[in-house]
Amino acid sequence: MPGARPRRDPRPAPDSVSDVIRWAAFSCVLVPVVLLWYGTSLAGATGTALGLAAVTAACRVLLRRSERCAERCAAQRGGRHTREQTPVD
Repeated sequence: MPGARPRRDPRPAPDSVSDVIRWAAFSCVLVPVVLLWYGTSLAGATGTALGLAAVTAACRVLLRRSERCAERCAAQRGGRHTREQTPVD
């Protein structure tokens, strides 16, 4: 077939949680700087930065917990089932 490209090995999937956390940390710095640029008080910008940092930390914990749970569920799916599975009417 003319123009067919050889298949390459697929790239590993990116670590999406780390990417999300990186962007959140970036915004924790960027948002207060922009607020200061537009004339918000230093106390207001600091409070905003602390609030964003707290939300980012909570989201990181929840995302990591979700990843671990998904890995555990995926590992159990391949195991042997001892109970009979019946269809639901």
